[in-house]
Amino acid sequence: MRLKALLAGSSAVLTSAAVLAAAGPAQAHGGRGPGSGVPPRPAACSASVTLGGFSDALDKTTFDGTFVGNFSALATDAHGTLDALSDRSSLFTLSGHTLGDLRPEKVVQLADDKGQPLDSEALVVDRDGTRLITSEVEPTIRRYSRDGATILGSLPVPQPLKVAPAGRATGNLTFEGLALQPGGRTLVASMEGALTGDDATTVRFQTWQRLGGGRNFALGAQYAYDVDTDAHGTILGVSDIAATGDGRLLVLERGYTSGVGNTVRLYLADPSRATDVRNVTDLTGQRGVRTIRKTLLADIGDCPSRGATAHQPQPNPLLDNIEGMAVTAHAPGDRLRLLLVSDDNQSAQQITRFYQLDVRLPRH
Repeated sequence: MRLKALLAGSSAVLTSAAVLAAAGPAQAHGGRGPGSGVPPRPAACSASVTLGGFSDALDKTTFDGTFVGNFSALATDAHGTLDALSDRSSLFTLSGHTLGDLRPEKVVQLADDKGQPLDSEALVVDRDGTRLITSEVEPTIRRYSRDGATILGSLPVPQPLKVAPAGRATGNLTFEGLALQPGGRTLVASMEGALTGDDATTVRFQTWQRLGGGRNFALGAQYAYDVDTDAHGTILGVSDIAATGDGRLLVLERGYTSGVGNTVRLYLADPSRATDVRNVTDLTGQRGVRTIRKTLLADIGDCPSRGATAHQPQPNPLLDNIEGMAVTAHAPGDRLRLLLVSDDNQSAQQITRFYQLDVRLPRH
């Protein structure tokens, strides 16, 4: 099966649970057994998640004069197009037949309203094909044309979520994740870090509601989400979110401890019963505030390494600075296929690595 068929967007529902298995494991870079000539079998990371494979094929490459890397987000559309967003203002279109065959087809240089580069961190393809892209400097969410060349507008941002001194957010810790819920009427953005005055382990998820049937969104509810810490006490940040298709969210939490490496965990989050905290100034020790419920699906460090190598200390050489995530296929039985990508920061110590995960979600 062509990878493009698997990247059919989060709204696609495959007709049989067997389709995920029929697609086969991903081509894993360095993951074949000696002389086997076949890709390795998927292996369990947890009871809910299996690793289908990984690929380093695009690491430290260039396309059309642009460095291929610094990836912070992935998104698919209804036509099977895969976008990969660099935080250096580059929007790539990728294609390929297998995970290891992903390759750039096109790249567009993004700019802000003044024609300047932006720190682009999160991406959603709206139902009309336009791209919603965050910049974490201000922060902003701008709407770009299908080709990424033209800014068509921007969404309102609550004052407290703006970077100080305008608001209470910290630079480089704002809109790191973006997800569009089923039906396209609710947009969710996740803050990477806490606001000044909130508990250091509590971040905010902001929503917008679509007005009528057009493109415009209005500010909606805001929710509190508690992040975890790693084994060394480092507070994790939210690096990306993705819609599961049933109103819930997948959440990537990521952290780094010097001399140890990365921690990356995948959670299932349910905002349906969370308290709207848009008018709650201080989220430290507030009684009666229900945070978003979450369930750990897998610690990516528990996945088999499958022959992966790392250029810096890591608890598992498979790990790197994973920042981007997209749902690329759905199947009955609450099964999803995910594509993840790491941000190499254009550093010799880090790797641009794509990962395929198959996930079975617990039921509501």
